[in-house]
Amino acid sequence: MNLQKAEFLTSITDLSKLPKDGLPQIAFSGKSNVGKSSVINRVLQRKNFARVGETPGKTVHINFFRIDDRAYFVDLPGYGYAQVAKSEKERWGKLMEAYFAKPERISLGILIVDARHKPTENDVTMARYFQSSGQPWLVVANKLDKLKKSELEPNLALIRQTLELTEETVLVPFSAEKGTGREALLHEILKACGE
Repeated sequence: MNLQKAEFLTSITDLSKLPKDGLPQIAFSGKSNVGKSSVINRVLQRKNFARVGETPGKTVHINFFRIDDRAYFVDLPGYGYAQVAKSEKERWGKLMEAYFAKPERISLGILIVDARHKPTENDVTMARYFQSSGQPWLVVANKLDKLKKSELEPNLALIRQTLELTEETVLVPFSAEKGTGREALLHEILKACGE
């Protein structure tokens, strides 16, 4: 798969407008300030491809990026930002429920959490969405570069425990800043796309 051949396709709030060509969908999810766009940009080796928002909580659409006409990277709206109105949070909930109502559309779910902190209640909810979909999914622990070496193992263990990950669930220590974990994540993405 040629990652250089990536293009923004569409931004939707209405699921009737989902692409219907059957290409694999790699769904990226995470709270508003966890660095979701940065992870996507790092995987694609592009600087400002997925726009990094100046204000957390700005992505309230589902964004589709077509990669080499062979798969979609699906950027799900960020969650958990305190300054978002209750109505927006409800809209987000409905959008997520609708997207996950047809789990077969997801070839791989990627939940991005902050490696420095215990996963939030919203992270746990998102993990349950992915678990209940029955589709392959994994967790990316981003912001690894901000951890001391001695903090790495205990933090990863806490993430596994909080999200109730099975032994089989892949947990990728990642740094969008430095590129650590990119190869491991890319391997899982390509595998999900049948590459």
